[in-house]
Amino acid sequence: MLCYYFLLLLAPHGLLCSTHIAVISPQDPVLLMGSSLTATCTLSAAVNLHASSLYWTLNGARVPSSAYSVLSPDTLSVTLQNLSGSRQQSGDNLMCHGADGHILAGSCLYVGLPPEKPVNLTCWSRNAKDLSCKWSPGGRGETHIQTKYTLKYKLRWYEREEECGNYRTGKQRYSCYIPRNPALFTPYEIWVEAANQLGSSISDITTLDILDVVTTDPPANVQVSRVGDLDDQLTVRWASPPDLKDILFQAKYQIRYRLEDSSEWKIVDDIGNQTSCRLAGLYPGTVYFVQVRCRPVGIYGSRKPGIWSDWSHPTAASTPNNDRLYTTSCDPKPGDQNATLRKELKQFFGWVRKHAYGCSGMSIKLYDQWRVWVQKSHKTGNQVGCFLNNVFVYIHESITLITNQVLSKVRN
Repeated sequence: MLCYYFLLLLAPHGLLCSTHIAVISPQDPVLLMGSSLTATCTLSAAVNLHASSLYWTLNGARVPSSAYSVLSPDTLSVTLQNLSGSRQQSGDNLMCHGADGHILAGSCLYVGLPPEKPVNLTCWSRNAKDLSCKWSPGGRGETHIQTKYTLKYKLRWYEREEECGNYRTGKQRYSCYIPRNPALFTPYEIWVEAANQLGSSISDITTLDILDVVTTDPPANVQVSRVGDLDDQLTVRWASPPDLKDILFQAKYQIRYRLEDSSEWKIVDDIGNQTSCRLAGLYPGTVYFVQVRCRPVGIYGSRKPGIWSDWSHPTAASTPNNDRLYTTSCDPKPGDQNATLRKELKQFFGWVRKHAYGCSGMSIKLYDQWRVWVQKSHKTGNQVGCFLNNVFVYIHESITLITNQVLSKVRN
């Protein structure tokens, strides 16, 4: 239909007011990609033109005259070989012109492929109150002509089929939304049908229980704050998704964070159902962006975990910049004491590797005690403080490595 309107817009006013100027045959054909077409333009007897003076265009480009044949004084044919898929789903414009360039007649060519079986059908339910599904077109995906996708569903032991009526457009065009409350504790059978003028296909049937595909809104009110003067830690707190308070479930959370000038996120995955966590082993005086997401577990006794929510909006915070901890007038004095301390430090970090966990209260307290002791020792001007400063670079590098890998169980 759009192609027809386009032809009307291009035709001169005099032709629109006339009838039977010329006729193209076949009119608006549907063709398989790679096929050939011979079309004719037949002039009306009332038109004082000869077929040899006419010419053809396809999508505005003139077709070479070698493809023409004058069949009679009033009929000119054109043969198009190995047709490519239509540039737009509204069809390609094949036009017959007079010698002066005026459009005498037009036809829309629909060149494409039958749809292949849709694949990758997945569905999710937000807060167990609706159902959304998306899929991918099969094969190469593009059919080049208008293709209708229909999402159908039914309860497993019922014959009545229903059709989703809220199809999305644009980048989400292969998706549909069912706004009403779905049935719980009864499996659904869901599939997608694809059809166009060249054929049809049906996806495999997906069977699912709504409770197994529940997702939530992202955790709310995410806050990130400093941990006193500790320059390598931040505390993250958040609230559970509000819409799931009336559903019996446990939530599992994940945190991810990155440096301000980095696109690489690090994941903290051992939080469980806590709504706070300490990030350790961070860089001093550095801005971090933090996000949290939620995964429901055990909704109404379901054995399968739900689907991860979207990440919360990024929240930014910075660690303190305690430069004074890294400067001193003491000169390093290598010796037996230095080697002994290094050995004790290795033993300490070996214990941390064995016993510490990302958000474990015990490991964080132990780590805090260690850091406070280091800071207090450094603040004093005695021999212990100076000695600790001499090996502080080693301590800092070790702490950063271990806490990134063990205390926070951060995985790249």
